[in-house]
Amino acid sequence: MNRYPLWKYLVLAVALVIGLLYTLPNFFGEAPAVQVSAARTTVKVDAAVRDRVLQALAEAKITADFVQWEGSSVRARFGDTDTQLKAKDAISRALNRKPDEPDFVVALNLVSRSPQWLASIHAFPMYLGLDLRGGVHFLLEVDMKAAVSKKVDTLMGEARLALREKKLRASVSRVGDSLVLNFSDPELRTAARNLLTDRIVDMEWTEGGQGEALSLTGRFKPASLRAVQEAALKQNINTLHNRVNELGTAEPVIQQQGLNRVVVQLPGVQDTARAKGIIGRTATLEVSMVEAHGQPGVRDYDPSRLQAALAGDVPADMELLYGRERNGGAPEPLLVSRQTVFTGDNLVRADANFDQQGGGGSVVVVGLDSAGAASMKATTRDGVKRRMAVILVEKGKKEVLTAPTIQSELSASFHISGMANPQEATDLALLMRAGQLAAPMDIIEERTIGPSLGAENIARGFHSVVWGFVAVAVFMCVYYLLFGLFSSLALGFNLLLLVAALSMMQATLTLPGMAAIALVLGMAIDANVLINERIREELRAGMAPQMAIHTGYERAWATILDSNITTLIAGVALLAFGSGPVKGFAVVHCLGILTSMFSAVMFSRGLVNLWYGGRRKLAKVSIGQVWRPAAKPAVQGEEA
Repeated sequence: MNRYPLWKYLVLAVALVIGLLYTLPNFFGEAPAVQVSAARTTVKVDAAVRDRVLQALAEAKITADFVQWEGSSVRARFGDTDTQLKAKDAISRALNRKPDEPDFVVALNLVSRSPQWLASIHAFPMYLGLDLRGGVHFLLEVDMKAAVSKKVDTLMGEARLALREKKLRASVSRVGDSLVLNFSDPELRTAARNLLTDRIVDMEWTEGGQGEALSLTGRFKPASLRAVQEAALKQNINTLHNRVNELGTAEPVIQQQGLNRVVVQLPGVQDTARAKGIIGRTATLEVSMVEAHGQPGVRDYDPSRLQAALAGDVPADMELLYGRERNGGAPEPLLVSRQTVFTGDNLVRADANFDQQGGGGSVVVVGLDSAGAASMKATTRDGVKRRMAVILVEKGKKEVLTAPTIQSELSASFHISGMANPQEATDLALLMRAGQLAAPMDIIEERTIGPSLGAENIARGFHSVVWGFVAVAVFMCVYYLLFGLFSSLALGFNLLLLVAALSMMQATLTLPGMAAIALVLGMAIDANVLINERIREELRAGMAPQMAIHTGYERAWATILDSNITTLIAGVALLAFGSGPVKGFAVVHCLGILTSMFSAVMFSRGLVNLWYGGRRKLAKVSIGQVWRPAAKPAVQGEEA
C-alpha cells in the first residue's frame, strides 16, 4: 500500500543528482577574468584567437586558471585582480597591433570559480543582478518629438524627390509635424495628391486654399505616428545593446520601461566611468553639405547667405551650426543643409586610424552600404571642393565635429578627418559602429552600486533564506516529530531543485528573486502541513496507521493542487504584465510552486514509504500528538 515502485525512486534519485550538480556552481563564487570579443563585425573570434591569447600569456609569463572559447568571446580566468590587469595589457598588446585601429575589445570581467568539469556539462551559476553584484544603472528618456521631427524631414525629402521625378512643380515646406505643398494650378495639386497618397502612405493628404494659393497638407495618420514612436524606441534599445556589447559587459539588462523610457543596467562592470561615457553619450550622427563654406569661386557659394544667417535670417532648408573650438579659437559658423547625405543607419564599418597622408592626425575610416554609397557618390560628384559637415546630435543639440573639404568623388569607403585626438576618434568610431539612435535620449536617473553593497545584499538575502528555512524546519520537527523531519527534508529538496532550475535557465538573481525564494519556502511547507494534518485526522477517526498514511496523501492532493493552481495563476499574471524586479520575482515564484508540488508530495511520500512502507504491523507513527475527541458520557434513558 505504502510502497513506491523502483522507477519512482530512480526518478527521485536522478532529480536529486541533477539538483546537486547544477546548484553546486553557485557556491564557488567569482574570479577576475579578461574577456576578448570582436570590435568589428568583420572580425571573428574563434579557436585561433584563443591560441593567440594563450601564446600572449605564455610570453608574459602569466598563468591562467583556464582560457576558453565561448562562441563569440574568449575568456581567461585568473587568481587575483593584479594578475588580471597584467593579463589585460599583455593580451591587448598581442591582439591589437594597432592600438588606434583595434580588432578586438579586451575588457575586464568576472567569471565563476567552478571547476571545468562542471562547465563541461553546462553547469553554470546564476547571474547576479545589479543590486547583488554592484554596477551601474541608467534610466534614459527618449525624445519622441525629435523622432517624429526626423521622420518628417525624411518624408519631406521623399516628397520632393517624387514631385521632381514626375516634373510636378510645387514648393514644399514644413509646418510643425506637417508637410505643406503650395501650387498655382489645381490640376498640379490633384496630380500631386494622387502621387503622394501612393508614395507616402504614412500621411493623410488634404487640399486647401483658393485661387492661385492652393495648398496640399500632409499629416501623420494616428497609427503611423504610433509606429514611428515604437520603431524609435526599439531602434534605440538595439543600438544600446550594440554599445554594451562593445564594452564586453556580461549579462546586461536593457529593457523598455513605459512608452518612452529605457532602463540600462550593467551588473559587475568594473570600469564605471568608461561605461557612463559610452552609454551616456546618447548621440546620433548626420552628414550634410555645407552651403556657405568660405571658398569663393565654388559653385553655389554666396557669402551673403552666411552673413544673413548670422544676423538671424536663416533659410528654411538650412540651419546655422557651429564647429568645435580649436586651440582656444572661436567656433566656426557654418550654414548647413537640412537634407542629410547619409546617417548612421548606412554605416557598415567605422574604425579609428592615423591619417598617413594628412600629417598623422586622427581620422575615422568609414564604410557605407549600397544606399549610402549611392547617395555619397551622387552628392560628391558635383561637390568637389565643397565642405561636408559631420554632425553630432546630442541631447537635442547639433554640433559640427568636423567639416572637411571634399577632394574627389567619394563612394562606399572614405575617411573623416578633423578629430582632436586619438581617443575622440576611437569613441566616435565606436558610436558609429554601434549604430545610430533613432532619437536623442537623456539620462534622467543614474545610480552606482558598489561591490561592497552588493556583497552585503547577498549576505542579507542568504541569511534571510537560511534562517527562514531553519525556523520552519525546527517548527515542523517539534510539532510533527519524524513526519516534520520528512517535511523539512522535502523542503530542502525543493530549495535544491529551485536553485538548480534557475541555474540551468541562467536566470539573473536579484533581491526580489531572493525574497521570492524565502516566500516559496513558506508556501512549500504548506502542502506538508496539509498532508500531516490529514493523516492526523484519519488517525483520530480510528484508521490504522498504514491506511491513514495512504488516505492522508490521497485526500490532501486535491487541496494542494487547487491552492497551488490559484497561486500559480497570480504568478503567471505577474510574469505576463510585470517588468524588471516584478518579473524577476514572478519567475522564481512560478518555478517555486512547480518544484514544491513535486517535492512536497512525491519526495516526502518517498521518504515515508522508505521508513514505514515495509512494516506489516504498524502500531503507531511519529507524527506528534493525535488528539482524539473524548467519548460522550451515556445519559440515562438513552439507548446504548
